[in-house]
Amino acid sequence: MEKFIENLPPMDLMRSEKMTLVQLIIPAESSHRAVSYLGELGLLQFRDLNADKSPFQRTFANQVKRCAEMSRKLRFIKDQISKANLLSSMRPVMQPDIELEELEIQLAEHEHELIEMNSNSEKLRLSYNELLEFKIVLQKAGDFLVSSGSHAVSERELDENVYSNNDYVETSSLIEQEMRPGRSDQSGLRFISGIICKSKALRFERMLFRATRGNMLFNQAPADEDIVDPVSRETVEKTVFVVFFSGEQARTKILKICEAFGANCYPVPEDITKQRQITREVSLRLADLEATLDAGIRHRNKALTSIGMHLVKWMNMVRREKAVYDTLNMLNFDVTKKCLVGEGWCPIFAKAQIQAALQRATFDSSSQVGIIFHTMDAVESPPTYFRTNKFTNAFQEIVDAYGVAGYREANPAVYTVITFPFLFAVMFGDWGHGICLLLGALVLLARESKLSTQKLGSFMEMLFGGRYVLLLMSLFSIYCGLIYNEFFSVPYHIFGGSAYKCRDTTCKDAYTVGLVKYQDAYPFGVDPSWRGSRSELPFLNSLKMKMSILLGVVQMNLGIILSYFNARFFRSSLDIRYQFVPQVIFLNSLFGYLSLLIIIKWCTGSQADLYHVMIYMFLSPTDNLGENQLFWGQRPLQIILLLLALIAVPWMLFPKPFILKRLHTERFQGRAYGILGTSEMDLDVEPDSARQHHEEFNFSEVFVHQMIHSIEFVLGAVSNTASYLRLWALSLAHSELSTVFYEKVLLLAWGYDNIVIRLVGLAVFAFATAFILLMMETLSAFLHALRLHWVEFQNKFYHGDGYKFRPFSFASLAEDED
Repeated sequence: MEKFIENLPPMDLMRSEKMTLVQLIIPAESSHRAVSYLGELGLLQFRDLNADKSPFQRTFANQVKRCAEMSRKLRFIKDQISKANLLSSMRPVMQPDIELEELEIQLAEHEHELIEMNSNSEKLRLSYNELLEFKIVLQKAGDFLVSSGSHAVSERELDENVYSNNDYVETSSLIEQEMRPGRSDQSGLRFISGIICKSKALRFERMLFRATRGNMLFNQAPADEDIVDPVSRETVEKTVFVVFFSGEQARTKILKICEAFGANCYPVPEDITKQRQITREVSLRLADLEATLDAGIRHRNKALTSIGMHLVKWMNMVRREKAVYDTLNMLNFDVTKKCLVGEGWCPIFAKAQIQAALQRATFDSSSQVGIIFHTMDAVESPPTYFRTNKFTNAFQEIVDAYGVAGYREANPAVYTVITFPFLFAVMFGDWGHGICLLLGALVLLARESKLSTQKLGSFMEMLFGGRYVLLLMSLFSIYCGLIYNEFFSVPYHIFGGSAYKCRDTTCKDAYTVGLVKYQDAYPFGVDPSWRGSRSELPFLNSLKMKMSILLGVVQMNLGIILSYFNARFFRSSLDIRYQFVPQVIFLNSLFGYLSLLIIIKWCTGSQADLYHVMIYMFLSPTDNLGENQLFWGQRPLQIILLLLALIAVPWMLFPKPFILKRLHTERFQGRAYGILGTSEMDLDVEPDSARQHHEEFNFSEVFVHQMIHSIEFVLGAVSNTASYLRLWALSLAHSELSTVFYEKVLLLAWGYDNIVIRLVGLAVFAFATAFILLMMETLSAFLHALRLHWVEFQNKFYHGDGYKFRPFSFASLAEDED
């Protein structure tokens, strides 16, 4: 048996890749190029040798700051391109390689130019908005003044012109010339005209009314043109207002309120001739400004387009340079300050590739001294690295979400590839629903190349990442649906005729008295005649419940067997003798025996009550079984199995802690050194806990840990077996929900001779199938299958206390950026 196991071919995913700790001694002149080539290779994980230093104390802190500043400038340029609704070229034009220093100068010039253009554009837009507002106020307020022409409006306070921008004086020059010699009759009626945001107009009017105690007349009209805000670039609706009042105190209050509400006030002459003259002047200025603005926007877009052609390349370059300098900061200078010393983990198979990359870096940098690359002895545990492909990666991620495997620990993902979708399908089994899932998976696979290059939302990204999981889940769902004989809960005679028939031609007693078996059993799956019979639910419940127990016991035994392979791989005979063996005996003495009884009952058609057998196996093991006896010698076998289960508990609990204590005592008293090569319990045989903490051995702590582990296994054997009954519960719930939607919605609607009712019933059935059965039930079965793997299966052998191998790789930088 030992030779057979040793001769088995190695499995790629069963154990993580063998890792080694390496040291690099790199001359300073070739360090940048060497790290860049290693980033392109992506097979070396550097260790931080400067963990005690802050980021600002490291050697290449200035270079990292420069790269971070260039990244900020590139993000600013990218935001400007997106705001201008321009698309940056995903395929940058071919251009000669640019040095980082030259790129830094170019980015500074581009940023300065863009900031200056934005500032000029905002000033021009502000002036344009003021002129546009002035024009609108002249038009609207002029109408108000014409309508109130009977009033003798003298002495208007036009010297107090209020502008939102004090730099603008060209438009007001004519007005000042006309209005300065104004009359100053303080008792006359005066007015203030301006423009305000439409959303503030109502509150503005109320505030004016309260401040003047109603001694004012407020007229307003909506502006015909929308005004673009220069900062937010959003269109703002505004309202023109004219406030008539009397008195200097009222004028002061109104001006303060206008300022508080952000209203812009503009002088409007009462004379229609002057109004027209100013309006013409303003219109000319608006046309000039509009032409200037259009020319500025065209120039800015042209500059952004030329930058956008190189933006992707520049961003990748800066991102890589920053990553290289961040990695160089993890290295140390040697005593001569001429070489950088680095350490890192790499897979053994990648040593030749890494050495070739380092030699190429030495040659390309024209260094006189080569890069020294050699392996080191490691104290800590290496990282865990599994080589996965696009098919196995999703299943590996499911396992890693629970915990990353320890170095060289057995990987549950090997078995999860099949067991996970199968247990999902046991709960979801319906080959109609399985076909729907299959179509969804095939759509994702057909568009795989297109979707892999797009930026997806969180839900779609998760769905696309698990496309192969979805494919296997749908295939197994079709298989289990054929076994359950359910197509949207409807059975079909796919594999031949039923084994049952009615007692007479009328079939009136079919659902009361029952059917008669007249030929051999249905060849595959559940006989369709069970559907609708009076014993349908008891039969299916019994079938699925027993099947759940069988599947659970098989998977838990698989987990315990994997713990044997773990112990054998790490040469821990203690774990094999005092954990694996008693665990196998305990689990199979009770629940393995129950599984045997289930199979025998199925094969013989016995009417024995298995509940009674298992309960009285503990309460009265010596009593006669009577009609519950399934085979000869069952009672003495039950007594033997019960005794073995009782013996297995102290077998798990006591021997291992005491043997570990004896080993520790002998080793440190020198009595075990003479037999290092022959003893089964030497350094290589002991488990990790005994190897790593010789000087800190604490017997009470080891004993308590072993006691907790034993109690957890004994209680878990019962609770975990019961937990697998969720397979039966979820399968029953899915089947009954499908039946309810089919019979109480679709068939009920089809019973009416009305096309509208039929269409409504069909729509409700389709909605319930899509959102409840295909989405909610899929998610529910997925989560329950996940729990069965994480808790019931993996806790038998999987520690999950490792850490992932995260090599320095430019490819991972691009993924993180996305």
